[in-house]
Amino acid sequence: MKFSLQKIKREAPYDFEDTVNVDELERMENDIRSITDVKVKGETTVQGETYTFRYTVKGTMTLPCARTLVDVPYDFEVQAVDQFTTSEYTAQNDEDIHFIDQEMLDLLPYIKENILLEVPLRVYSDEATIDNIVSEGSGWDLLQEDEHLDLKAKHEEEKKKVDPRLSSLKKFFDEKDD
Repeated sequence: MKFSLQKIKREAPYDFEDTVNVDELERMENDIRSITDVKVKGETTVQGETYTFRYTVKGTMTLPCARTLVDVPYDFEVQAVDQFTTSEYTAQNDEDIHFIDQEMLDLLPYIKENILLEVPLRVYSDEATIDNIVSEGSGWDLLQEDEHLDLKAKHEEEKKKVDPRLSSLKKFFDEKDD
């Protein structure tokens, strides 16, 4: 999503609307399994050498359920405001304003950044049932509560059993008490 600064200045306030492909976010190290093309709609205003972009990003991303790891579609809508300037001095004194040293401005990296900031820590599937839960993986198994209690009881019994090699020591303590 590229904009000509001259065109924005000439037509300010400049309205824009487009559909953008951000599937690159799927290949990054995050929880996004898939993401649809997002709709971007906004307005740009100019004040001196500062360009202010106010825009909304809407789309759907697929994330893993926190309980079952099944795919969960998550609709999102991001309200964003990004400021850019052609003045190096202004950009150095205000960390919220991005410096532009070209005639074209690519808004796509800022759109992607705002989407990544919108990814929730956890999502839960409404359709999660015991049938579609991932029940085992590499080095682990999911147990039902009764299976867990049975294993715990067996472990407690094994702890109570005396190793046959140490059974003669048990007699030593009994004789000493007499």
